[in-house]
Amino acid sequence: MLIGEVARRSGVSARMLRHYESLGLVRPTGRTGSGYREYSDEDIRRVFHIESLRSLGLSLRDVGRALDDPGFAPSELVDDLVRRTRERIAAETELLTRLRRIGAAEPAGWEDVLRTVALLRSLGSEDAGTRQRAALVASEEVPVPVEALVEAVLSEPDPNVAGALRWALARSGGDGPALLAEGLRSPSAEVRERAVRSLAELPGAGATGPLRDALAHSDAVVRGYAALALAERDAADAVPTLLDMVVEGRNDVEAADALGAAADDPATADRIVTGLLDRLARRPLGASARRRLTQALADVPGARASRALVELSRDEDRAVALTAAYVLALRGER
Repeated sequence: MLIGEVARRSGVSARMLRHYESLGLVRPTGRTGSGYREYSDEDIRRVFHIESLRSLGLSLRDVGRALDDPGFAPSELVDDLVRRTRERIAAETELLTRLRRIGAAEPAGWEDVLRTVALLRSLGSEDAGTRQRAALVASEEVPVPVEALVEAVLSEPDPNVAGALRWALARSGGDGPALLAEGLRSPSAEVRERAVRSLAELPGAGATGPLRDALAHSDAVVRGYAALALAERDAADAVPTLLDMVVEGRNDVEAADALGAAADDPATADRIVTGLLDRLARRPLGASARRRLTQALADVPGARASRALVELSRDEDRAVALTAAYVLALRGER
């Protein structure tokens, strides 16, 4: 078969076939009387083998080794191809993400594009000061897609930079709550904490739903931050989690303060007293936990809370009784 026919059947151009010949990858079996290259069936099969290996990303040099070197180990080469392919995909994905973020910023001209690129690079800088300055600029001067800010805040280890990023995120609007809610599902405890703390600082009703969902999270830290944030938003469904925090001694002072603030509403105050008494009645419950629950009654107004304190002032645990009596004295009651 002549070279033109091979090119038509294989899809490999005559020029490429000549190049393969010059590299010694495939040599025509013979020549016609007129000197034209003539390919045998075995030559054509080799052409198809070359194209198959090239489709896997092998260089022509590696193709030659694969076809002709008896000691060639394909597994090693395949492992190397997998590694290089992953690196290429990661680089292409990073580029795609950057382009999408630049597009989301809706640049009016190339100057806006360059400013956005510079800011995105600064957010990814290894220097904490550079990242912090970028966060402050992002909140005022250069529009940055909320997706980029969320990614930055979820990966930021420096507390000062994280605070600046949360501030910028709170001012940015958009679908920040939904993106942060995805961070709550991260396998990393640090990422989950950053996500819930960022949600807590987002204004508006958009963050309230994800925070309510976080009350049922398996991570106690996430539940705690969500409950404290919801208490500031007058969300009574945070009360059980706040009570648990008092019992467990985990941010119990903040939880007790939040319960006291929420008790301004009479219905919520009644719910808090019911929850406190329920937990005090549970056995076994350590003495320190019972004291913390008694102290938490201090800022809960109403006659029911006072009656509970009177009962606790007669408690068999002297430390609990003294705590209740002290709280009653602060309330001007006996």
